Amino acid sequence: MTNDSLLLDASQRLEQALKYTSISEDAIESLKFPQTSLNVSIPVRMDDGSLQVFQGYRVRYDDTRGPGKGGVRYHPNVSMDEVQSLAFWMTFKCAALGLPFGGAKGGITVNPKALSRLELERLSRGYIDAIADFIGPDVDILAPDVYTNSMIMGWMMDEYNIIRRHICPAVVTGKPISMGGSLGREAATAMGAYFVIAAMLPKFDQVPQATTVAIQGFGNAGGILAELMFAAGYQVVAVSDSKGGIYAKQGLDIPSVRRRKEATRGIQEPYCDGSVCETKDYDLLTNEELLKLDVDVLIPAALENQITEVNAPDIKAKFIFEVANGPTTSAADKILESKGIYVFPDILVNAGGVTVSYFEWVQNRSGLYWVLEEVNQRLKSRIVEEAEHIWAIARDLTVPLRTAAYIHAISRLGEAISAKGTRDYYVNGHGKH
Repeated sequence: MTNDSLLLDASQRLEQALKYTSISEDAIESLKFPQTSLNVSIPVRMDDGSLQVFQGYRVRYDDTRGPGKGGVRYHPNVSMDEVQSLAFWMTFKCAALGLPFGGAKGGITVNPKALSRLELERLSRGYIDAIADFIGPDVDILAPDVYTNSMIMGWMMDEYNIIRRHICPAVVTGKPISMGGSLGREAATAMGAYFVIAAMLPKFDQVPQATTVAIQGFGNAGGILAELMFAAGYQVVAVSDSKGGIYAKQGLDIPSVRRRKEATRGIQEPYCDGSVCETKDYDLLTNEELLKLDVDVLIPAALENQITEVNAPDIKAKFIFEVANGPTTSAADKILESKGIYVFPDILVNAGGVTVSYFEWVQNRSGLYWVLEEVNQRLKSRIVEEAEHIWAIARDLTVPLRTAAYIHAISRLGEAISAKGTRDYYVNGHGKH
């Protein structure tokens, strides 16, 4: 799938869910297009003295339920269409989790691994210089995403503070703890996914010791989730990163794999240059081969559009938990559904990150900070409650779990949009006191 069709494909999920809702025409019209899109050029003085200009983006899709919220992605394939699609997903993710945010997203078209740390800092600060009037703790809040981390978030917050001439930690979440970050934020996406998996699999009588798992993506989310599942007794038989993966039928020793992965990068480097497939103790396989393994649970935790109509017929897993954003295309969804595969959607499964980002935002604004146990308990309570709501909708309406998640989100968005007044209110006088 080309980037040009990403938002169109994402929008098809909305159309499917609308068949089961009764929200107003005004609400439907409002959700068809992003509210605001910004494209900026970021000039960066490179270490060799040359000037290089990078393209940056920030999209606020909808802010009916609150300020925009969404990460900033550094990747060579970042485009406006991709950022719009991610902002679209964030809109429904925040609504599905009942968070007081709208959806937003940002990104820079860059290969961050090719930059020095000084170049990376100049780029990050330059991005904030370009979009400072477009963001703020009551307007649009940034967070880490693919190839961005707490250090980069710290640079961004610091640059915003310099521009505004006051300390404003709530403009960015996912910051270092010493700069106002929340305990539990770094592991939040993985922790939230684990809570959903642990709550849903028992409904199918799946016990950890008898459940095989393959995880595509061994970065912050996939790596931490692999370790959580290993510790809980699940048989994690395969993991992969951008360079490839490893497989062991008897199950991998995940802590050992993570140590080896970590050992391939310098301790002070912001990015990993190594690969889990450099570990020699197991069979090697490609990312495509991992997706087709005969396992109980498949967890795509890398990039979007990994499961398509081309490879969906070969998927053998019984359950898919989407930790990446948009890893499954709408065409693939239909094939997976016909095969009886349960797909737990991204807007639920990976919502732990934005949920703890919300907690961080609340802590920044109140000046009161929570211990790790409180953060994780609040996360578990919220994400499991919403997972149960979505499960009930899917069961009661006999619809796929993704459609149920969108129905749940659309209902909340529709209520918020209608609260401002709709055509029915103004023309027919409904709602008059």
